[in-house]
Amino acid sequence: MGEGRRETWTTEEFGSSHTGAVGVLLADGTVPDPAYFDSGSGPGGQAVSQWSVYDGRWAHVPRAAALRTVCSCGWAGPEHRLDWEVMEGQGLDLDDGGEDQADACLKDWDGHTEQVEATTIPLPETVTTLLERLEEEIDKLTRTSPVAAVRAARRLEVTAERGRLLDGPRHRQRPRHRTGRRRSRAQRGRCAEVDGPPRPLEPIPLTPPQAAGVTPARVYVVDR
Repeated sequence: MGEGRRETWTTEEFGSSHTGAVGVLLADGTVPDPAYFDSGSGPGGQAVSQWSVYDGRWAHVPRAAALRTVCSCGWAGPEHRLDWEVMEGQGLDLDDGGEDQADACLKDWDGHTEQVEATTIPLPETVTTLLERLEEEIDKLTRTSPVAAVRAARRLEVTAERGRLLDGPRHRQRPRHRTGRRRSRAQRGRCAEVDGPPRPLEPIPLTPPQAAGVTPARVYVVDR
């Protein structure tokens, strides 16, 4: 999936084995290399693969012709073509004009991970019921005693790790109920500025129970 920094998506169950991102295709169908930007103050710099930098404004960065989902497992989604004539006519840069295509890529990745989930062995109904009840109780603790909620989450984490070591990875299941959303434009920030290199994107902070792996969530982060 490239070495440059960019926004990525993961699920708590599959983790890095199914890390998704918006990929870029050029007009000839090839995948561009990460764009490199000098730091401007001394040695060093950063390589960036965020889709919104591929707008052709820098001589060393080509212009994207389409966006598509890419996954660390090797899967790639369908192409979503970019209409540069429309974007330029409306005075939009790629970050604004390509947002619908980027959102479509996220939906494609959601569908991909759901298909992966469908191939796993389902949990017994009794276990599912117990887990759902446990999640509800921890949610209540989050409101009344956050510290106790974190402790409970940690106990669950230890129990899950013990089960993984005893039974092997074949028994680990994807959570049935997933929450979360793609970050808004205000949260994502702008990856590219006309007069300088991209500003870093900041990850969404998670509340303690979610961070401890109790409430299923999709986590959107930026590779560093």
